[in-house]
Amino acid sequence: MRFKVNDEYIDVSIERKKANKFTYIRVTKDLTLKVTTNYLTPTIYIEKLLNENYYQIEKMLAKVKAKKANNTGFYYLGKKYDIVYVDKKDLTIGNNKVFFSRDFSLDTWYKKKAQEIFPVYLAKNYNNFTRKIPKPTLRIRKMTSRWGVCNIKTKVITLNLELIKRDLSYLDYVIIHELSHLVYPDHSKSFWHLVEENMPNYKKYREEMKEF
Repeated sequence: MRFKVNDEYIDVSIERKKANKFTYIRVTKDLTLKVTTNYLTPTIYIEKLLNENYYQIEKMLAKVKAKKANNTGFYYLGKKYDIVYVDKKDLTIGNNKVFFSRDFSLDTWYKKKAQEIFPVYLAKNYNNFTRKIPKPTLRIRKMTSRWGVCNIKTKVITLNLELIKRDLSYLDYVIIHELSHLVYPDHSKSFWHLVEENMPNYKKYREEMKEF
């Protein structure tokens, strides 16, 4: 099945399950419209439901496309560079272009830069934090669904390697978020008040990061 949004046809994937009482619609990363429903739901009902939710689907599709664009190409510290493939071992950044070979390990390069920058920003935010908290240990790894993780027991803060691609203000926000978990392990009102205490405009960055 295909569904037309504006002048574009997108594939519709239908997953039927016995346990499902309701029908759910979402747009996947590969721009497929995924419908999860009960195994007895007729296709004609799904078609009707898609048409009834046309404008919501249009918004979801636009959001996923924007997110995909923000994660395609070479980004470093909030700036996007045009990639130029060259025959050399190292990576070189120009004003608007980045030069490296096709077999260059970007993840290794990003991790090296993160290991230089992330500890500095963790130390800065820790030293400026408004509450007395234990000094955490830093880990860096690539994560698909979270920007940061705080292990309350071991006092280890793990930061997503992908943050090296974004403006450093987002790194500040994630670090403050995780440091606040050393006081409040949940996402209670008290937790968010503490985040705001240390970053008054945190809501701006929290909302913008949904586009990444």
